Amino acid sequence: MEFVIPNPANLALFVSAALVLLVIPGPSVLYIVAQSIEQGRRAGLVSDLGIHTATLVHVGAAALGLSALLASSALAFGIVKYAGAAYLVWLGLKKLCTPPTPAAIDAAPRRRRYARLYRDGFIVNLLNPKTALFFLAFLPQFVDVGRGHVAMQIVFLGLLFTALGLVSDACYALAASAAGRWLRQSRGYLAAERYLGGALLIGLGITAAFTGSSKK
Repeated sequence: MEFVIPNPANLALFVSAALVLLVIPGPSVLYIVAQSIEQGRRAGLVSDLGIHTATLVHVGAAALGLSALLASSALAFGIVKYAGAAYLVWLGLKKLCTPPTPAAIDAAPRRRRYARLYRDGFIVNLLNPKTALFFLAFLPQFVDVGRGHVAMQIVFLGLLFTALGLVSDACYALAASAAGRWLRQSRGYLAAERYLGGALLIGLGITAAFTGSSKK
């Protein structure tokens, strides 16, 4: 089957619109920033990879029409939405309830396994129905129906958006890790870091749960 992409005009418009959307920080960006500040550049980049691996799942779902099913079912939307919110809140509570060791104030921050960071980033974005609905609403606007193979065009646009997002979020991770190195020199920040990080994750979960409570 011939591989078809949208026409150049649609493609240029898509890239421009995608870049505008990507520079606006959302929950995924805030999650990456939090991990980068706390644990450094590699942690932020691994979280970025996990998040955008889940983005690929949403792209495939959009191409297969599963996002349309999610959008049409209030029950399915609610289950996925609140599961994702609860996971963020659980991560935040876990952080708040895990006090640092007495030597942690004077030592380098404890590193989590990269596999766990990747998994958490993947789950955070996978259990975000707004990502699925975003692709359902956004990608078709730039599909050239006259060229046919609509599903293939959606996959192409989704892969392009994922690549752009991977790069833009990596920039956030690098910037946040640089700021994190400066912040970690502050004893006051080190003492309060778990409260700040835990509150941020819980806040993201609450925001995900109560922002846009209607599936429409």
